[in-house]
Amino acid sequence: MNKRSFLKQLSFFGLGGMAYPGLGLDELLKSKVQTLPQDLAVDEEFWMQVRRAYKLKPDYINLENGYYNFLPEEVLEKYIQHLREVNYQGAYYMRTVQWENKARVAKKLADQFGAAAEELVITRNTTESLDLIISGYPWQTGDEVIFATHDYSSIMNMFELTARRKGFNTKVLQVPLHPASDEAIVSLYEAAITAQTKLIMVSHMVNITGQILPIRKICDMAHSHGVEVMVDGAHAIAHIQFSIRDLHCDYYGSSLHKWLGAPLGAGLLYVQQDKTDKIWPLLAPYELDREGIANLNHVGTHPVATDLAIAAALDFYQQLGPERKEARLRYLQQYWTEKVRGIEGIKVNTPAQAERACAIANVGIEGLPPAEMAKTLLETYGIYTVAIAYAGVQGCRITPNVYTTPRELDQLVVALKEMALSGI
Repeated sequence: MNKRSFLKQLSFFGLGGMAYPGLGLDELLKSKVQTLPQDLAVDEEFWMQVRRAYKLKPDYINLENGYYNFLPEEVLEKYIQHLREVNYQGAYYMRTVQWENKARVAKKLADQFGAAAEELVITRNTTESLDLIISGYPWQTGDEVIFATHDYSSIMNMFELTARRKGFNTKVLQVPLHPASDEAIVSLYEAAITAQTKLIMVSHMVNITGQILPIRKICDMAHSHGVEVMVDGAHAIAHIQFSIRDLHCDYYGSSLHKWLGAPLGAGLLYVQQDKTDKIWPLLAPYELDREGIANLNHVGTHPVATDLAIAAALDFYQQLGPERKEARLRYLQQYWTEKVRGIEGIKVNTPAQAERACAIANVGIEGLPPAEMAKTLLETYGIYTVAIAYAGVQGCRITPNVYTTPRELDQLVVALKEMALSGI
């Protein structure tokens, strides 16, 4: 088999269009083409059909989709096909078309999420993406970085670890859970900037509360002071609609096994094109001093079937429709949070304004430690969540997905009310 015919064969198992004959999603969507996303968000018959695309464990209601989203069955089957085909081709695949195919999928990601192909590479997760920037940044003794208490702990630890070697300083802010305005957030970061500040790290969507921060406004402000911005977009890609380029950030990292529904171990890194050469690679590539972002992307031999399966996840996302997905996710969050806001003993740690959150929200029970709350939800009510207890947030993170039903969220509401009433 020559290289050209092998590349063509790849369209069979993931680099071409997706079809869902069992689900009939194409036909279903054609019947809804005139329906506005906001109206379709409450069409339970439609979303029950989408739910059929997933195999869900019946033992509990899964409301912890923020860590890892299940793959739709058709995407999972494509992934298995990739594993079989790469195993069948063996070293031939790895030595011939591995990197070309990875680049093809990376371009597909770039096209979907608003970046140039030369600015985006596939990584294994957000942590890897952002750690590449933190470890490779040209720090000087006395430099300063700004981030917030609500940011992801592993990323904060990477800053601290690198600071021990490089001699720069960290400044940590407390961002309000319920900000009065975008300007209140922007001014908080601006007030922390000094002549030594080189970089701000900011979460696009706060992982513990779901709060969406005004990234473009923060970036524009920071750039006016000569400061660069790195964005933790772990939960934003394929969750809310945006173009990375339109954010005006310098660096952006995300995980694709979260809201895109790609296999575990898939992420992306965006570096503004004129910034790539200033970042030192973490691992030495086969060819030293390569131009562009490829110089940062060497990870040695890795599971290439995962890279290929990203294309199938993108196809599913595009077929379902980004607008439809975002509208449904926001509807589900507001459906349950509106039923418990203001109830004595229940504290919602996520802003109420629609534009400040989407699927993710956090809720606590007064006097009940988050770990006990999560245990009670699972053991008494059959609801799986995750406990959060840091950065001024005490509660459980609730993350539904497109296959979640209002009836399942009704059970959450009942559980929260009973727990608040009984104090357990």
